Amino acid sequence: MLPFARISKQAPLKAPLALCMLSAALWMPVAHADEYADINRLIRAGQNADALNKADQYLASKPRDPQMRFLKGVILAETGKTADAISTFVKLTEEFPELPEPYNNLAVLYAGQSQFDKARIALEMAIRTNPSYATAHENLGDVYAKLASQAYSKALQLDSNNAGVPPKLALIRNLFAPDARGVKPTPTPAAAAPVPTPVAAPAVAQQRVQPPAPPAAEKPATQAPAAVAAANPEVQSAVQEWAKSWSAKNMTAYLAAYSANFVPPNGKSRKDWEQERRTRITTKGNISVDVSELDVQMSDNRATAVFKQHYKAGSLVSNSRKTLEFAKESGRWLITKESTGG
Repeated sequence: MLPFARISKQAPLKAPLALCMLSAALWMPVAHADEYADINRLIRAGQNADALNKADQYLASKPRDPQMRFLKGVILAETGKTADAISTFVKLTEEFPELPEPYNNLAVLYAGQSQFDKARIALEMAIRTNPSYATAHENLGDVYAKLASQAYSKALQLDSNNAGVPPKLALIRNLFAPDARGVKPTPTPAAAAPVPTPVAAPAVAQQRVQPPAPPAAEKPATQAPAAVAAANPEVQSAVQEWAKSWSAKNMTAYLAAYSANFVPPNGKSRKDWEQERRTRITTKGNISVDVSELDVQMSDNRATAVFKQHYKAGSLVSNSRKTLEFAKESGRWLITKESTGG
């Protein structure tokens, strides 16, 4: 698999494919902070056996805790137990598809097995979940470069007289050279031997990644924020009622907040999307969805609401930027499109 290495934080433009930690915004309640902190310290100290033992002890009583399962996946990846790490991250993406970090780490592990198409798909899912996830964007660039390298190598194999291909291969080799642009990996643990490839594979770095804060929605220069909010009470009310219905698991009211013209994400049909939402919402324990920093932009019978969404379901806590697009239909403001991040 790919070598595990720690990279320089000063590397401009280019960094190795990065195995990340779950972002701070998604960490679990303070009651368990000490357990997470202890295991993180053991991982940083290279005491993976002790870290894994503590993680297993914790999960014996709290088997669904996403944060601890994520940490266990990182430990398994660090110790070369790639198949087990992949299984751990796959299950997290299935049960908590709103978290982008498990997709990113899946991509790193797939790339270590030269499964670059799978890595690409996982990274695209991470970015779809959080469009402002810089690490996933960078990793996706690395994967595209690797796929390009394979395509160029195949082209050269089929036509050795093609003078345009070697310079492109050389460019990619330089891009991933271990000492390129100040990136200097540390010695690779014996358990993680690199796979020989025509182009040096990106190193996997265990680093704590915190996605950049999404930019605040632009407000018209001629109108103060307070005036914008005051001018749109109906849209504000529609957002709050949507969050209230979700929190109460009132599926009739929740689904009624969406227009018949709503476009479900990922190309799903409206029927499949509704069934998925029913299953995900009604099978949770207590749910809390709160809205803050709500900003509404108007254009005739259209409106765009941008806000911070504070979501909690059991031990899962998530804070993200949310955008809802509305259209006024028969006197009601209904959701026509929604997205997270950005």
